[in-house]
Amino acid sequence: MRLESILIVSSAEQSFEYLSQMMSGFSPVKIDTASSVSEARTAASLNDYDLIFINTPLRGGFGDELARELSGNTNSGIMLFVKNELEEKYEQKLLEYGVIVLAKPISKVLFRKAVILLSAAASRLRGIKTENDRLQQEVKDIRLINRAKGILMDYLSMTEDQAHKYLEKQAMDLRISKAEVAKRLLSTYEY
Repeated sequence: MRLESILIVSSAEQSFEYLSQMMSGFSPVKIDTASSVSEARTAASLNDYDLIFINTPLRGGFGDELARELSGNTNSGIMLFVKNELEEKYEQKLLEYGVIVLAKPISKVLFRKAVILLSAAASRLRGIKTENDRLQQEVKDIRLINRAKGILMDYLSMTEDQAHKYLEKQAMDLRISKAEVAKRLLSTYEY
């Protein structure tokens, strides 16, 4: 497991040092810090973090809303630290968002296991997102190619098979993708 970057969000200065020490057993990691909800939002919008640790309460909010927001807006694994008596409440509240909730004080063994599980889940999520992005682009390309075939059929009276072969030949001759040929064709015939 290779972690590259972590964001620690805490209003308590000693938490930065404590959590940084807890992470010392893992691969070399770049650690950024934020001391408020707004700083955390800014940092998360500017950087892609593997993990985000949120030590509650924060300036500008408790931290649970931030955890929920970041779980939807980032590909990061999110861990929320709360007082022992609040663990169950926030665990139930944030479970559906994939946020791991740990009670303070934090056990080193439990923390290590949680980091490993969260890293694995975040890594898998990034893989799924990458595949989803690839498939969405493929669908867009197919739609583009189909529109271009339609134009060839309408304007040049080609059959669908002829239009398909034309796009393939142009892509091969120009050494570009069929989608790029389709874009060029559409820019010529569509306004």
